[in-house]
Amino acid sequence: MIDTITPRGTRLSRVRKALVTGALTALAAGLVVALPSSAGTAAAADCSAGYVGLTFDDGPNPGTTTNLLNTLKANGLRATMFNTGQNVQNNPSLTRAQQDAGMWVANHSWSHPHLTQLGGSQIQSELQRTQQAIQQATGTTPKLFRPPYGETNSTLRSIEQQLGLTEVLWDVDSQDWNNASTSQIVQAAGRLQNGQVILMHDNYATTIAAIPQIAANLRSRNLCAGMISPSTGRAVAPTGGPTATPTATPTGDPGGCTATISRGQQWGDRFNASVTVSGSASWIATVTVRSPQKIIATWNGSPSWDSSGNVMTMRPNGSGNTFGFTVMHNGNQTLPSVSCRVG
Repeated sequence: MIDTITPRGTRLSRVRKALVTGALTALAAGLVVALPSSAGTAAAADCSAGYVGLTFDDGPNPGTTTNLLNTLKANGLRATMFNTGQNVQNNPSLTRAQQDAGMWVANHSWSHPHLTQLGGSQIQSELQRTQQAIQQATGTTPKLFRPPYGETNSTLRSIEQQLGLTEVLWDVDSQDWNNASTSQIVQAAGRLQNGQVILMHDNYATTIAAIPQIAANLRSRNLCAGMISPSTGRAVAPTGGPTATPTATPTGDPGGCTATISRGQQWGDRFNASVTVSGSASWIATVTVRSPQKIIATWNGSPSWDSSGNVMTMRPNGSGNTFGFTVMHNGNQTLPSVSCRVG
């Protein structure tokens, strides 16, 4: 199923042409490397240019979803999966796998109809049944909704609001539904700017093949794949999840600064953490990870590293006094230690 207005017969014909081959795992070679070190390892992800929303519609599908998730994970990317309720009901384990892989699972209606041609009670059923199916599969109720074909009206938006859903469309259309080649999909993703969202689909081999190149392009432009904010519908830094009791580490110097670390969202072999600095606007924070942990992405600060790659020094970059980072824990989920000094 597709998300642009196209005659039904043409749309179905194109879907039949979708390549669903499973031999794409090898294309996930563009791994995100963690930290710089004396051996010359590349730097952790620099998100200084902001965040974009990668979205995949119409899943989960037995023939493609596993390859899609493996390729996203191999390239250090997270995405929002706009699932249809029918597919969730038929593939609950794949829906859980999406969440376990660190993806955000969202609502894309039950059967992918033209919702603006339906009455209010039918629209309510399409959205509510999908909410229930996703909640049963994952334990989480979606906060985001994408109308099929991008078609919306005031009746639909009113029902979305009643169900606590934020409507999410897109800024960039990959055209994967329209037989776009892998290179054309990569080119489309190259137009993404901070806060923007791209439309892609779960069930196209060309789309999965594009992911390593999309990841490389984002890194080259200091952009990172983020979450879509339920407040604004725009891409933002990943947040959420339960937070641990903050651990504050004061510098010990009168008139100095204090750094407080909090755990954020956890998924797979990774977790997010944020550090808030108080007491000074001119600060230098030090974060020390505990072996075999590695920091693989940062945001809202300017990082540098020691030769071991275990100690990150963070300075403000104009984004405020809270910065964040993603840790690949490699079995050690202890929070890194933090300290702060006035710089």
